[in-house]
Amino acid sequence: MSTFSGLNTARTALWASQRGLDLTGQNIANVNTDGYSRQRLELQSIGGTAVPAIHSVSDGLGGGVSAEEVTRIRDAFLEGRAHTEHANSARLTAQADTYARVEQAFREPGPTGIQSMLADVSNGWQDVANHPDDLAARGQLLRRLQTLTSGLHATRTSLDQQWTQTRDNLAVLVSDVNAAAGDIAKLNASIRRATAAGIPTNELKDKRDALVLSLATQVGATTVPGDDGQLNVLIGGTAVVSGDGAMTIALTGATGPDGALTDSPTIVTVPGRARLRVGGTAEGQLATLTDAVPAYRTELDGIARTLVSSLNAAHGAGWDLDGDRGMPLLDNGDGSTTTVDPATVNAGNIRVRVVRPQDIAAAKVNPATTGGPTLDGGNADAITELSLDPASTEATYRALIVKLGVQSAVATRNLDIQAVITGQVDASRESVSGVSIDEEMTTMLSFQHAYSAAARLVTAVDEMLDTLINRTGLVGR
Repeated sequence: MSTFSGLNTARTALWASQRGLDLTGQNIANVNTDGYSRQRLELQSIGGTAVPAIHSVSDGLGGGVSAEEVTRIRDAFLEGRAHTEHANSARLTAQADTYARVEQAFREPGPTGIQSMLADVSNGWQDVANHPDDLAARGQLLRRLQTLTSGLHATRTSLDQQWTQTRDNLAVLVSDVNAAAGDIAKLNASIRRATAAGIPTNELKDKRDALVLSLATQVGATTVPGDDGQLNVLIGGTAVVSGDGAMTIALTGATGPDGALTDSPTIVTVPGRARLRVGGTAEGQLATLTDAVPAYRTELDGIARTLVSSLNAAHGAGWDLDGDRGMPLLDNGDGSTTTVDPATVNAGNIRVRVVRPQDIAAAKVNPATTGGPTLDGGNADAITELSLDPASTEATYRALIVKLGVQSAVATRNLDIQAVITGQVDASRESVSGVSIDEEMTTMLSFQHAYSAAARLVTAVDEMLDTLINRTGLVGR
């Protein structure tokens, strides 16, 4: 082997050490870059010739070191776990937020809650029972009834606004998913071309992985490796990104809360209109639109209907100050019919029909038996006692609030548990792919010493050649 081969060996060592230092600097520069995966230089020795030949002078030694390949440090198992746990965390976050906002709509416990308003109405009936001839007590009862119906309106409006806002947010999320899927498809195409040309693609893959994690959080996306470094993205088993092609998704179904139970909002593919089984934030928001808010909206309407049915029936059993049978106390805002069908009433249209304090039917005794209007408060007292019935409006409402509190507490506890799990998975991912300054400093010193040693090798070979050529006396003979 030629003596000059030592210089080539030293050259490869210098190149490998220099590239290692450059890569270490890249890692250190991106220590705070979100989504960056640390990179490692793969060193491989260059072997000597393995082909036997006549008159071969090879000494069997290698030709230095190769430093062509740079590896991106990732753990595929932990990446898959991260997609799953981030999707679960996003779903539970949306669920907990939903119940928190429903609780805000009901405003319980507190002086502005419906429970407090129901208690005020019951106390108002008791005041009328104690003072049936006092128009002020009757007027105060009417104002409390109006406050109660206004409270029902406010709660129903708040639930409707929550439904509408959630649907708008979901529509924006679907647009973001379509944009991210298109970006992933473009990155797949760039990675495929770069791989074919032998160009490093680590930074492109980091950007793609960040988009995939975002899709996992939003819609529960998962991935399947493709050819030439590409990545296929699936939502509920349906491929929305395949190679450099992306499928569009859309939000369909009811656009208002009234149609949520008959035409549930869903996310479908375009074209094909195939329903997607989404996860993550989208799953939580769809549950809000199709289950949580419509369910409490329906139960609130049931409270209003029960209130109308019970109060109107009890009020119709009494007599007012004019000696007339009690008229319907509550209706659906129509006011044109003599009777009120509770089925037409909901928490959004319930109204107080009675306007004059004299029309409150507080008396139990028929005025025909006394020859004129009676001033007993028997009927008002009977209406007061309705609140003691286990099937009363008050009892039904209390059960509703207890159920809401339990569901909200369970959702919050599940979210806290999931946050711990997600944090542990992220910590594991960071320990594998994250940049450690201490480790990079150690690597930098290692390459620095290797570079110094390779430089010393160049000096030694140079001195050997100088001795061989200029000081052996062979020149000129």
